[in-house]
Amino acid sequence: MKKPDLERVLFTEEQVNQRIAEIAAAISERFAGRPLKLIGVLKGSVFFLTALARQLSIPVKIDFLSISSFGGVKHPGIVRIAKDLDEPIDGEDILLVEDIVDSGLTTRYLLQMLAGRGPNSLGIVTLLDRTSKRLVQVPIDYRGFEIPDAFVIGCGLDHKQLYRNLGYIAVLKPDKP
Repeated sequence: MKKPDLERVLFTEEQVNQRIAEIAAAISERFAGRPLKLIGVLKGSVFFLTALARQLSIPVKIDFLSISSFGGVKHPGIVRIAKDLDEPIDGEDILLVEDIVDSGLTTRYLLQMLAGRGPNSLGIVTLLDRTSKRLVQVPIDYRGFEIPDAFVIGCGLDHKQLYRNLGYIAVLKPDKP
């Protein structure tokens, strides 16, 4: 991985780790004494979900969804479930784990779909929140960082499947995407 591909680092690995620890402490306090199921949205959420789960001081279950978004500019937010959950979530406390929330369309769809499955509670935790791109409002319970309108990589976010493994969040040079 070539550093010249990076325009700048937005959040260092230390900042990312500190913020994840803070979020985990707040989640652990809120759900003290109860098991929590984290539902990750593949592939981007894997790194954040893993780091978050390791910091939680409560019992944690993990499951994953995989989605395909399509529709383009004319019909944004059309989502297809490519991999559904392995187990039912009725009666469970659920946190949907996202790497980034942009327009909110996909997140809104996933929250509505999961709510229809009867969880005890349902919230969202995202590492990155790009409110400048928001088309629909979604209730984000826990957010790592708000970011500008730039192409970001690292901590699960990729460019052509590369850079997910960076421990920090960086802006890719504009000529790369």
